[in-house]
Amino acid sequence: MTLPSWRDWLFSCKAFAAAMLALYIALALGLPRPYWAMSAVYIVSNPLAGATSSRGFYRALGTALGAGAGVLLVPLLVDAPELLSLVVALWTGTLLFISMLDRTARSYVFMLAGYTLPLVALPTVGAPETVFDVGLARAEEIIIGITCASIVSSVVFPTSVGTALSARISSWLDDAGNWADEILRGEGALPSTPLKRQKLAADVTGLDLVISQLGYDPGTRDIVQHSRELRGRMLMLLPLFSSLADRLHALKTLEGTLPRDLVDVLNAVAAWMKSGGKCQTDDRAAALLREIERLQEKDEPLGWNHLVRSSALARLKEIIDLWHDCLSLRDQIAAGRRFGPWRPAFRHRRVVAKAHHHDYALLAFSAGSVVLATYIASLVWIYTGWEAGAGFVAMVAVGCSFFASQDRPAPMQKAMLKWTVVSLPISFIYLYGILPAVTSYEMLVLAFAPPFLLLGLLIPRPQYFMLALLLCVNTASYVALQDRYSADFVSFLDGGIAAAAGIAFALVWTLLTRPFGAEIAAHRLMKAGWSDLAETASGAKRGDHEHLSGRILDRLGQLVPRLAAIENRDLKTVDGFADVRLGFNILMLQQECVRLGPSGAASIPLVLSGIADHYRAKTKTHETVDPPDALREHLDDSLRIILRDDAKGGRASIDALVGLRRILFPNAPPPEDWPVAQPANTHPPLAAE
Repeated sequence: MTLPSWRDWLFSCKAFAAAMLALYIALALGLPRPYWAMSAVYIVSNPLAGATSSRGFYRALGTALGAGAGVLLVPLLVDAPELLSLVVALWTGTLLFISMLDRTARSYVFMLAGYTLPLVALPTVGAPETVFDVGLARAEEIIIGITCASIVSSVVFPTSVGTALSARISSWLDDAGNWADEILRGEGALPSTPLKRQKLAADVTGLDLVISQLGYDPGTRDIVQHSRELRGRMLMLLPLFSSLADRLHALKTLEGTLPRDLVDVLNAVAAWMKSGGKCQTDDRAAALLREIERLQEKDEPLGWNHLVRSSALARLKEIIDLWHDCLSLRDQIAAGRRFGPWRPAFRHRRVVAKAHHHDYALLAFSAGSVVLATYIASLVWIYTGWEAGAGFVAMVAVGCSFFASQDRPAPMQKAMLKWTVVSLPISFIYLYGILPAVTSYEMLVLAFAPPFLLLGLLIPRPQYFMLALLLCVNTASYVALQDRYSADFVSFLDGGIAAAAGIAFALVWTLLTRPFGAEIAAHRLMKAGWSDLAETASGAKRGDHEHLSGRILDRLGQLVPRLAAIENRDLKTVDGFADVRLGFNILMLQQECVRLGPSGAASIPLVLSGIADHYRAKTKTHETVDPPDALREHLDDSLRIILRDDAKGGRASIDALVGLRRILFPNAPPPEDWPVAQPANTHPPLAAE
């Protein structure tokens, strides 16, 4: 473990100062549970000012929604406890389901509203007339906490969300530049994409949460649109990298070595992109594009080798335009403001749209599991008459909701249970050993400072976040500080047991109802992708270019972390970028078909129907089966016809057909009656060889 940085100390001091300020205000106003204000500060605090503000705003909305539901439902259903329990459980699960559909910071509203209802409603069933006061107090105290956290975070040495976004963009560009260098110099020119490179898609989709927080940071509101543009272009780069790697691999396989003029251009582009995040926007992009156009103007026979080479050059031009766009957008985002209208270099294709794939069945299963767990826990409380049973049910709802979207919630629930139990003796020491000697607010601050400042150092570190947050929030809650000292050992012990028992119940319930891990989710993602491609090839989703690409890449972002966690040989060989390229080429054929002559246009439906049938077969068998030879013959026939009858007007269709053949039949030899260059040994070897 590395020593805390000055930024860690700054965050910890800011969070503690905000917590003490919130506690002081809540005590001064005479609110019944001032410790809720203190807990709220640590729940919403983040090293980034915009993230703190957004999380605080959404926590206020979620609290108000959940408390309002409690005020409405408790008086109506208090005489029917089983029905009230069912309504509370359904409310929790339904809002949890909605929250899992939204992967931005806004999702916090719905999950919080879901479990706030049992926190507010259930403790008041014995005195329903108090539900309004309880709900109002919780809302007031939490709003005090989040207001203090937001003000302190924004005023005292604020750290902008844009700073974190710029750092992540530079890191991603470094990784993408390294991959580009491998491809262009030969080492990474492979027909399939390594898993570590597919991870770049997950890194880009992970930017959604950061981008959603930009609007809450005054210094970054002007760059929200540019950030979204950059996200789309970063995603678009990845399948183009994959496509270029495939074409260069095919050329080296066919010809033995690449032509010297092509090698010179590839090395020049590699030298430019190798710098990654340090790469500058200058006139090199225009110079490289001129060199590529010079190569494209060479008059060569339209054999298979030439078609593959032409496709490689086309991808290279698109990559240069996209890379230039990424660099110019990066510069504007780093500056934190817009410099007027931005004109993209990449304009001949639509970039990847923000489109998400949701496994509704799996999400509904997770939410339904939470509904059942909450309702069964409520029945246990009702029929045992446990005085602290309301806290037990509430913690079941919280423990199940927090990790419902994960493939394996149990490990995180175990950690939650562990640190909740650890926080009990810490609270006991404060409640019965330290607080009785405290006679002023200043002494209270000094008493709280050592543990809370040390725990605050751990919150910015992902591996210790759960530990630190639970100890801070639970310690503040179990101490249950009031405006005057009052401690009831029986209530303290009963409440602590109820909280620990609730999390333990959630853990056992999860182990029983969700024993499967990431593999079933990975299989379902693959099946959904195959089904999507089959529908696209059959014409059911014509014109859905950018959204299809967005869905496929979003599925890839969900799939890659799961592939790293499972041992399945079939899934380990998956190349998600190949599916994106396939979708691009299918949609290109559908768009360009109308520009072909009668014979060429008539050949395209045979290709598309063959692709649709192949992916339907994969969906039914749940296996990665090889495409049939009949589909390869349809592809070759279509290429021959278009080259013979409409080579000039059908360039886009020819490129798409070449791409489809390389994706579906990467190891198949070229068509037998097409000219193929023999391996040449006259050129000097490449620098990478």
